[in-house]
Amino acid sequence: MRASKVLSMTFSKIKSYAKINLALNVIRKDISLHKIESLVAFVSLHDEIYIKKIKSKKHLISFNGRFSKNISKKNTISKLFSVLEKKKILINKKFQIKIKKKIPNKAGLGGGSMNAASILNYLQKKKFIKMSKKELLNVSELVGSDVILGLKPTHSVLNVKNEITYFKNCKKIYTLIVKPNFGCSTKYIYSKVRSFSKPKFNIPHKKMFNLKYIKKMNNALEPIALSKYPKLRAIKVFLENLSNTVFVRMTGSGSVLIGYFQTKEKCQNAKKMFSKKYKNYWCIASKTI
Repeated sequence: MRASKVLSMTFSKIKSYAKINLALNVIRKDISLHKIESLVAFVSLHDEIYIKKIKSKKHLISFNGRFSKNISKKNTISKLFSVLEKKKILINKKFQIKIKKKIPNKAGLGGGSMNAASILNYLQKKKFIKMSKKELLNVSELVGSDVILGLKPTHSVLNVKNEITYFKNCKKIYTLIVKPNFGCSTKYIYSKVRSFSKPKFNIPHKKMFNLKYIKKMNNALEPIALSKYPKLRAIKVFLENLSNTVFVRMTGSGSVLIGYFQTKEKCQNAKKMFSKKYKNYWCIASKTI
């Protein structure tokens, strides 16, 4: 019997989906934090989280899978439990959590933040914790700036006031997600931001998730990453020159670049071409959910 099947008999299984920034603008800087706006979607690429309540003095958190290396003992999940216990939202309950990491780190895919959001949703749904909407937002912010986006993994528009508008039943977009053999430091990328945009997403609407609209947008952090890492620029040029690519854009602060396609077949063909050229780089064909 496969290990995952054995696990699911005793543990609850949660899918924690990768987040992508279809577009991202940096609007201003307040003291130390940059204020951004973004068009956000989630893709079928996901981590698998196995969780169960245990009798123990502490939470048992472990990581396995391809992208489980170099995850600190102080991670978004341990931080989440620390915040919940300090605020006395979670009392005298301990959990064992095993995470199979399929989402790469330092990629701009929000893997750790989405793990925390998925667990927070699970704890609420199973009534291990009870929180008001205000408390939920407060806890999310304390754990990580992206966590709030993972509480409802669907197409969403984040405005500069940190308000989120959600959209259902958007047309699926096929994505080729490409990760070179290095990551980008979010802190470094943001530290190099020198120019700001005027807000473009203050009046959210569903048409913002059409490929034609997204193609006209950009990721304000991308030029900084491309300037620091010439390899990223080379990957982008290669993907753009494939015949069926609609456009290519970095997600978050990188280092993942995403090629966008109108059909599954075109995306799969691009994957074959990329894997042939860049044998040592990780890539996966996925689609928005």
